Amino acid sequence: MRIVGLQRVSLLDYTDKIAATVFLAGCNLNCGYCHNRWMLEAGAPVAISEDAFLEWLATRRGLLDGVCVSGGEPTLSPDLADLLRAIKDLGFDVKLDTNGTRPEVLGPLLDEGLVDMVAMDLKAPLDERYAEVAGRPVDVEPLRCSMAHLRRWGGAYEFRTTVGPQVGEDWLQAIAPELLPGEVWYLQMFRASEGVDPDLAAAEAPDEDALAAMAARLAEMAPGVRVRGVAG
Repeated sequence: MRIVGLQRVSLLDYTDKIAATVFLAGCNLNCGYCHNRWMLEAGAPVAISEDAFLEWLATRRGLLDGVCVSGGEPTLSPDLADLLRAIKDLGFDVKLDTNGTRPEVLGPLLDEGLVDMVAMDLKAPLDERYAEVAGRPVDVEPLRCSMAHLRRWGGAYEFRTTVGPQVGEDWLQAIAPELLPGEVWYLQMFRASEGVDPDLAAAEAPDEDALAAMAARLAEMAPGVRVRGVAG
């Protein structure tokens, strides 16, 4: 288990909870807008050992509500289930961030009760356009399988899409029919932070007002659409 980042307190990563966020090394995609690019390689430097993290977490009982496990792509870590069990054994809720490409890992985690909430990326329409954003060829059928796992699971989940130079309103209109009426779908604003693809960083992207207007127009197709960080 390679924990390459630890945010000891977050009010944003796990909705309505005070949480710590751990970042696991490695990803099977190469999204140009990713601001965690330094941790995409499986051999990225370890920030804290698993034992040290769990020892620290034990001291946070009563202070934190949960742990968000992110990356990278956490489902690539072969010892992910063991980490989640250890977190749950300490009495914390678990949120998992995933790109949804590994339903064969996600499904058993849900079935065992190791996760309390899941946030899954929908990076682009579920067709050949997905690879344009993911930076690598993507079989979209596993994504649909992961969506099916979440729907049968019965726990809390949300979908999220980063809207920026590659993903505009026309692509969002193509994503919307994939969602059920009651499903929460967050639109996230692209931020040209350090590490993103320079071509994307230099391109024009919608601001929060533009995103809110898009969400209002999309609501007829996807009533659960929201804008991350914007009330209402």
